[in-house]
Amino acid sequence: MHIVIMGCGRVGSALAQTLEQQGHTVAVVDQDPTAFRRLGSGFGGRRVTGVGFDQDTLREAGIEEAGAFAAVSSGDNSNIIAARVAREMFGIENVAARIYDPRRAEVYQRLGIPTVATVRWTADQMLRRLLPAGAEPLWRDPTGGVQLAEVHASTAWVGQRISKLQDETGVRVAFLTRLGEAILPSSQTVLQEGDLVHVMMRTDDVDKVEAAFAKGPDEEGGH
Repeated sequence: MHIVIMGCGRVGSALAQTLEQQGHTVAVVDQDPTAFRRLGSGFGGRRVTGVGFDQDTLREAGIEEAGAFAAVSSGDNSNIIAARVAREMFGIENVAARIYDPRRAEVYQRLGIPTVATVRWTADQMLRRLLPAGAEPLWRDPTGGVQLAEVHASTAWVGQRISKLQDETGVRVAFLTRLGEAILPSSQTVLQEGDLVHVMMRTDDVDKVEAAFAKGPDEEGGH
């Protein structure tokens, strides 16, 4: 796939290098030509100097044959304008914009522009480390009715199968983090000590789910 990235800061350059290593072709757009130094001499993609929401600049970057567009410059307004130009003028379906202001990010999310709110994401990561017993949402669907969250599981669940955890708590386990690695469990996967459990659940059920995770399995109905 050809991918156009607007912004050659730390995020944009790292994204460009990763995508190229995965076999994609990449073009990076930045107003400052010195920013391209972050890409290193091994980068084989296009370096386009210009404004990332200018249609001619985007054409030079190959937007017309692109399958995706990422707007990760340091300016919220520039990012969202560029994302909308890519979506609305060039018909790019896979578009994402980095937004520093989380309130704006929510507005644009409702407009159908996927956003990554840097400050909110960083704060959430810190909260999940500072308050491990809570269920800080990693993601919510646009209606807010369903969320993905890391939920603290009592050690009483260690040795139990994922299927039992799901049956008794009403969640769907999306993935586990085990020894720093994310794994996709099957219903037969057994929880180990230290596993971080990431679940999909209804937002209305968060308190009930947290209580069930803290209580441990129902031994009477268990295997």
